[in-house]
Amino acid sequence: MTTITFIGAGSTVFTKNIAGDVLQRPSLAGATIRLMDINPKRLEESEIVVAKLIQTLDVPATVETYTDRRRALDGADFVVVCFQIGGYDPCTITDFEVPKKFGLRQTIADTLGIGGIMRGLRTVPVLWDLCADMTEVCPDAIMLQYVNPMAINTWAIGAKYPAIRQVGLCHSVQGTASELARDLDIPVSEIRYRVGGINHMAFFLQFEHRQPDGSYRDLYPALQQGYAEGRFPKPSSWNPRCPNKVRYEMLKRLGYFVTESSEHFAEYTPWFIKRDRPDLIEKFGIPLDEYPKRCVEQIARWEKQAKEYREANEITVAPSDEYASQIMHSVVTGEPGVIYGNIPNRGYIPQLPEGSAVEVPTLVDASGLQPTVVRDIPPQLIGLIRTNLNVQELTVAALVQENREHIYHAAMLDPHTAAELDLEQIWALVDDLLVAHDDWLPEFARMGVRRAS
Repeated sequence: MTTITFIGAGSTVFTKNIAGDVLQRPSLAGATIRLMDINPKRLEESEIVVAKLIQTLDVPATVETYTDRRRALDGADFVVVCFQIGGYDPCTITDFEVPKKFGLRQTIADTLGIGGIMRGLRTVPVLWDLCADMTEVCPDAIMLQYVNPMAINTWAIGAKYPAIRQVGLCHSVQGTASELARDLDIPVSEIRYRVGGINHMAFFLQFEHRQPDGSYRDLYPALQQGYAEGRFPKPSSWNPRCPNKVRYEMLKRLGYFVTESSEHFAEYTPWFIKRDRPDLIEKFGIPLDEYPKRCVEQIARWEKQAKEYREANEITVAPSDEYASQIMHSVVTGEPGVIYGNIPNRGYIPQLPEGSAVEVPTLVDASGLQPTVVRDIPPQLIGLIRTNLNVQELTVAALVQENREHIYHAAMLDPHTAAELDLEQIWALVDDLLVAHDDWLPEFARMGVRRAS
């Protein structure tokens, strides 16, 4: 029997989607699903949802709830991690409001930039504690990690717990493929692609359309022409606040399309968000403070949804495009599948540092995760990726070495932060954020501890 543990199961919508995928696969329909969270109310809500999914699908799975992490992990085959340390209130609010006082604006602030650095400092120690428990009670389990900042987390786990079988999972690759297929009016099932890079900054190295004779046609000329003529990007109903112009502009400049959304990508580079250039914000439709808006909307939406779920006799769920259930199915059955996973670099992208978190095609079967080597990423893409790796590497170094100075170095080298603030401002901003977060941070990072010399 397969045992699947969700750590942070109070992220109920996410848990619903992954559990729904799992329960709709015959190979996993009899699984034991363990839900663990520190918030009893959200844990109960997730239990209600999963139990009603089991009932609706009429499968022999069972659901259990835990507030004790080690008990939830004991003997697990798969560990799905989906928590947010510090939550929207207070930590996300802090990550946006304090930088604003310095004139530094952000869109999502969960992956890179000053917000991503702070989230990494809060998150990695908890992941390390989780890895320590897994080493003792489920050493062979595969961790399916859905937590941001994905690349910092994956790099840090690999640095301190290299024996943990881990993969960081994101939906940006498959999601972007579907967006581009929509722009081109081509069924995504007819498109073949190959991607390589790092999480939120990987690129489609090939993007092709299968022809009736079985050959493939390169779709990049059509994408570039559509943007030049103003036909792409098409309006997006799912996110009207950000019309995807940033990524098409990067295609024009670099020749390749990046996998993460325009609202994310705008804050990974120095070119799009500038406090003295409101025309750029307008031209590219960049939604400043986007993540707090989403959080407020999601909280309001969830309150309504939770009531409906409590009263519903049945809960249905459509299959999602997340990779988790495919990985579980392939490991359990031995049937091979290919996903895009974030893995510590062991030569998988030779142009990038050893140990850094890379996103590459990954074969999954009964043996587990087997990443593919990607050697042909063009130099302009590698150069851009390295600007993000600098920030990730220094954040990981701060955590591994317990060296607070590297937090400042990471902020200093962040492309967006450096484009907006001078060195004195960056140091003062980091000081203020460390004070504001305080108890959410590891001991070495708190302002009460004398800074390393």
